[in-house]
Amino acid sequence: MHSIAEPRAFHTLRTNKRTFKKMKSFSIPSLFKSNVIGQIKESRRVQDKLKKDFTPTHLDFGPVEVLLSRHFGFCYGVENAVETAYHIIDQNPDRRIFLLSEMIHNPAVNADLADRGVRFIQDTYGNQLVPWEELSSNDIVIVPAFGTTLETQAILQSRGIDPYAYDTTCPFVEKVWNRAEAIGKKDYTVIVHGKPSHEETKATFSHSQAVTPTLILKNINQAVALAAYIKQEKTSEEFFAEFEGQFSVGFDPMKDLKRIGVVNQTTMLATDTQEIVDYLRQVIRLHYQVAPENIKDYFADTRDTLCYATNDNQSATYGLLAEEADFAIVAGGYNSSNTAHLVDLCVAKLPTYFIKNAEKLISAEEVLHFDNVAKEELIATSYIPSKEKTRVLLTCGASCPDAVMEEILRKLVSFFPGSKDVDEVVNTILQSS
Repeated sequence: MHSIAEPRAFHTLRTNKRTFKKMKSFSIPSLFKSNVIGQIKESRRVQDKLKKDFTPTHLDFGPVEVLLSRHFGFCYGVENAVETAYHIIDQNPDRRIFLLSEMIHNPAVNADLADRGVRFIQDTYGNQLVPWEELSSNDIVIVPAFGTTLETQAILQSRGIDPYAYDTTCPFVEKVWNRAEAIGKKDYTVIVHGKPSHEETKATFSHSQAVTPTLILKNINQAVALAAYIKQEKTSEEFFAEFEGQFSVGFDPMKDLKRIGVVNQTTMLATDTQEIVDYLRQVIRLHYQVAPENIKDYFADTRDTLCYATNDNQSATYGLLAEEADFAIVAGGYNSSNTAHLVDLCVAKLPTYFIKNAEKLISAEEVLHFDNVAKEELIATSYIPSKEKTRVLLTCGASCPDAVMEEILRKLVSFFPGSKDVDEVVNTILQSS
């Protein structure tokens, strides 16, 4: 991770040139929509406008009952990015259109964009697919929902491309950048809880290090390791080796860990971030013998920077897990951070199958699912129990289209002979609500 020469100019531009961040209703391409799922969501929204009810929707088909999460699917940031991308394609049929990387972490959306002629400059891991030199000032470059780094913005600028002309960065990601900048200007070092290889964390790190020393922590284990440096029990050389690739240029652990504040990648598990915050606050309080009312002198008062959709989806998953069930299905892209965290929650309680689409439900006997630990697809057999009535939990991440959820629902129900018609069951629920 490297700094660039003139980052502050881009902070000013970001404030003044945002064009796609107006709250509005969205027009998502029809291939991603689902009338069935859409009606269920709207019914629950009307019944629970304040979003205080996290109990699932019960869809009873007879031999199988599907418990559908209260919150799932496209969030504001994703809807904004997807609609904007398709609008750009429609309005510019004669121009080359590029995406910095995946639009969102969903294979169906990215594949369709590629089919429409959009080219990806980098893959999700940062590997270059299109040389920067190939870009010209007449090309359109879309910044995805994750945002991008100041370094990449500088490269685009050098190619004659305005990095803000087609910027779909999620406003909740920008909220984190603003929080990091605000505490950085008060001489706090910023700790980012996130995945160092994730596009959003890279972007947050880049924007933060332009203002203040910045360090990425992957998890609570790294927070515990960091405590030794806060208390100056270990050397700077050991720090540089232990946290290689996770700190800003010029970081001085002997000086830069005296005043800190924690922000995060918006899709991290809320409880994990809070655990890190609570732990580091306590370490600093005890080390400096600070009275609780004076902790702000050493530890910034940063509120939770998880986006609303991540919070809602995680709360709704806890609502799902309060129910008894035989297994869970979680849908989404395998490189989707927010989806992976939903999988982790479910795995802790019951058998869980992480699939990206209905095709992975091979039959009533086999499912091809992604193992979050092994990081590979595995075949599970006899995943549906032999019993009179099976209960299944069903949810998905914030970048999974409703159309994919409907396909999974219909295919799953089809594996149970004698099941009621999906449309009839949904219509009955809607009429009674």
